Amino acid sequence: MATTNNQTKRSARSAPSTARSGNTKAATAAKPARNTDKDAPLKEDIRLLGRLLGEVVREQEGDEVFDVVETIRQTAVRFRRESDAKAGAELDKLLKKLTRDQTNSVVRAFSYFSHLANIAEDQHHNRRRRAHLLAGSAPQPGSVAYALSRLDDTGVSGAQVRSFLKESLISPVLTAHPTEVQRKSILDAEREIARLVAERDNPLTPKELRHNTELLRARIATLWQTRMLRYTKLTVADEIENALSYYRITFLRELPALYDDIEGEIDSQFPARARSSAKSLGGAELPPYLQMGSWIGGDRDGNPNVNAGTMQHALKRQSATIFDYYLEEVHTLGAELSISTLMVDASPELLALAAASPDHSDHRADEPYRRALIGVYARLAATARALGVVNILRQEVGAAAPYGTPAECVAELDVLVASLQANHGAALVKPRLAGLKRAVEIFGFHLATLDMRQSSDIHERVLAELFAKAQVESDYASLAEERKVALLLGELGKPRLLYSPYLEYADETNSELSILRTAREIRRRYGERAIRNYIISHTETLSDLLEVLLLQKETGLLHIEGNQLKELELMVIPLFETIPDLRCAAGIMGGWLALPQVKPLIARQGKLQEVMLGYSDSNKDGGFLTSNWELYKAENQLVALFNEAGVKLRLFHGRGGTVGRGGGPSYQAILAQPPGTVNGQIRLTEQGEIIASKFSNPEIGRRNLELLVAATLEASLMPPATDAKETRKLAEYERVMEELSERAYRAYRNLVYETPGFTDYFFAATPIAEIAQLNIGSRPASRKATQRIEDLRAIPWGFSWGQCRLLFPGWYGFGSAVSGWLADAGNPKESARRLATLRGMCKEWPFFAALLSNMDMVLSKTDLAVASRYAGLVADRKLRNAIFGRIADEHERTSAMLSTVTGSKERLAANPLLARSIKNRFAYLDPLNHLQVELIKRYRTAIATGRAPEERVQRGIHLTINGVAAGLRNTG
Repeated sequence: MATTNNQTKRSARSAPSTARSGNTKAATAAKPARNTDKDAPLKEDIRLLGRLLGEVVREQEGDEVFDVVETIRQTAVRFRRESDAKAGAELDKLLKKLTRDQTNSVVRAFSYFSHLANIAEDQHHNRRRRAHLLAGSAPQPGSVAYALSRLDDTGVSGAQVRSFLKESLISPVLTAHPTEVQRKSILDAEREIARLVAERDNPLTPKELRHNTELLRARIATLWQTRMLRYTKLTVADEIENALSYYRITFLRELPALYDDIEGEIDSQFPARARSSAKSLGGAELPPYLQMGSWIGGDRDGNPNVNAGTMQHALKRQSATIFDYYLEEVHTLGAELSISTLMVDASPELLALAAASPDHSDHRADEPYRRALIGVYARLAATARALGVVNILRQEVGAAAPYGTPAECVAELDVLVASLQANHGAALVKPRLAGLKRAVEIFGFHLATLDMRQSSDIHERVLAELFAKAQVESDYASLAEERKVALLLGELGKPRLLYSPYLEYADETNSELSILRTAREIRRRYGERAIRNYIISHTETLSDLLEVLLLQKETGLLHIEGNQLKELELMVIPLFETIPDLRCAAGIMGGWLALPQVKPLIARQGKLQEVMLGYSDSNKDGGFLTSNWELYKAENQLVALFNEAGVKLRLFHGRGGTVGRGGGPSYQAILAQPPGTVNGQIRLTEQGEIIASKFSNPEIGRRNLELLVAATLEASLMPPATDAKETRKLAEYERVMEELSERAYRAYRNLVYETPGFTDYFFAATPIAEIAQLNIGSRPASRKATQRIEDLRAIPWGFSWGQCRLLFPGWYGFGSAVSGWLADAGNPKESARRLATLRGMCKEWPFFAALLSNMDMVLSKTDLAVASRYAGLVADRKLRNAIFGRIADEHERTSAMLSTVTGSKERLAANPLLARSIKNRFAYLDPLNHLQVELIKRYRTAIATGRAPEERVQRGIHLTINGVAAGLRNTG
């Protein structure tokens, strides 16, 4: 954040800027020596943004605050980069001397530096990717071109790829969880900063460069003057609007464009089977295999703020968003397609569409495309109004009938496409019309599929009341599982309902039934894709699934003929979360698939059944290693079961941002799935601040969407190794993993659930209580009003460990497991053989390699010295020393064992760019962590002594939480 009198310029930009201004000789003379450091532009961007931030701090807060910030920055850098103990003591002294006002200014300065560094890094990723493409280098892993090339090499044909995509569903699902600590106002300002930073990669004149720098300074000043925190609790409606902003920024344009790119890559890789260029310009041979999903407004599990009204609001706002886009695109197309029949012919179908338009102006009599689009606009506007959209910016020319379905709109756009292609206008399809048509196919009138989710115990309570009031069973909840199943199956076969409009029911029962009835209405209004999934949290028994069937019958979502179940509108999807639940998953699903009453329902679903797996709670329940292994085993068991039943399995991965919650690179995660578990069908959650990091930049968002498609193609179509030797080796690796998992599970459970006082340590040594007070989500931090870890949501559990820089859920137990297994070998020869096995697993088994890679990243962000400061918040010294000592010992074991297995003593040796990024930003995180500890001390001392804590102290804590989350990036 240092300021300087020298103007920051990028040497690589100055030469082309001068040359373009006409002074070629001067440009040649001034041309600098070539810089071979590929990361030099990143460093220059960070220096520029840091300098501008420093100037803003000086201007806004004065020289004294600037000098304090700069002194702390220099001292923190020296402490971090040179391991200077004296600098560490100086840093501690500096931070303790800060006044209350200075404290918040320092926190804001370092927090915003983390934000700006993130922007610079994202731009550098885009820059390097473009450089790679411009150089004409071979396709990179993670691109569709790379995936198709690999498939081609193994004999997979273009026809097979197309056939595969026609049957596929790849769906990222946005969820609202309390780890997204950024306000939308902050995100909007940062997007503009990102745009300006990207602009500097273009040749700019000196005047343009100065103007760009002035705008950057202004936007950073806007950031500084914008409130970073929310002072009111976030509502579900707020969460819906936040999510919709990513559609406007990224999904609406980038998703249709990605489809066209992928079709082009398929044609390029398999030219013998390529479609004609005219046909490819029209787009839509492949159905929408990549679709967006959402939980925001439909996920009721533990969130009392979600109800029938929020579901209706979610669909209304989603619909308004997509219609705004369609109407704007059609309006712009009307301006662009000024084609006259005096110049070129049009198809009879296009002329008929124009004749049906409400536009009868003589000025456009010879412009059928414009008239047809005016008709399309009028029909879209009428459809939007019918669906409750009220703010249509441009009044249509005249009245028109609304579309009944999105397919009707696509058909009319197809008329324009076909007429252009047949009449020398094929080049006019690609720029906008093809993308609009593709968007209607992808997003329909609903934008994204809204999932419903509720806990199984709620369903049980609702049905218990329905059974009791109908005098069918007085105490359903107390029945044994066999009797529950028999009762539910019997009731499903009866035409009459349990519910009576003439009886009084509990509010919970009325609410749950109302929600399901609303789902039925939404499907009728917005289309079947608007809501099609019902997820059951805490699925533990077969009756948990049957209960949702019966509730759908009660609300008109399950259709019956006679006493036979014929069609189910909402797929019943179990969510297996804890370690015991994962171990029971195959048994429960085996019972489900075997039920004669269920088989016809699955047949109507295309012989497909979805199962959701929870990464977060399984990790909190059993630790990092065991969670990953139990998920892997459950997937294998489910694949075998579904293959035997002749039913296609779709897995829905409930992943979070942190590695402890299933986070990490999506591409590697999908490729690391067991063979046969992807098969063209995959859904996965995108949560918290990960949504912003992946999709707030259109180019990065498109890249992340492409990664999902590329990984799904590779994981599904690459021929598996069937060699007997490989099969035996995999069996050996799995046997070893089973033993390691059992050891890690014992180590983790012993500390977290069996050590007296661990819960007290956690609540004292992390900012969990302060996180719970943040206005960062509509959902409570805990499912119940207790301080039991079992009741705490997995998201704030992981978030808290990230804040104190331990990231405990992403590595604890691995060191004990591996060291214990090697030590129990019995002799040096066997120990060496075991180590060789582990190294083979690392090199040859994608599952184990991805696990170690993610753990390597987590350990690189872990800092025991910082964490020890948080441990000092625990008043009981004996408890503090005992718990933190065990954690520190395990960290040392885990780091040592990871180095032993991988052969690398340095963290992130395979990812030097990330290693440098983390190392550079730690110097700016250290002051935030130190200040957070000091502020928490002040806050808790005030509470303990019966005084009201100062508002600025609480605000300071929340600001540090924001800054640390931004600096670590994947903390939620």
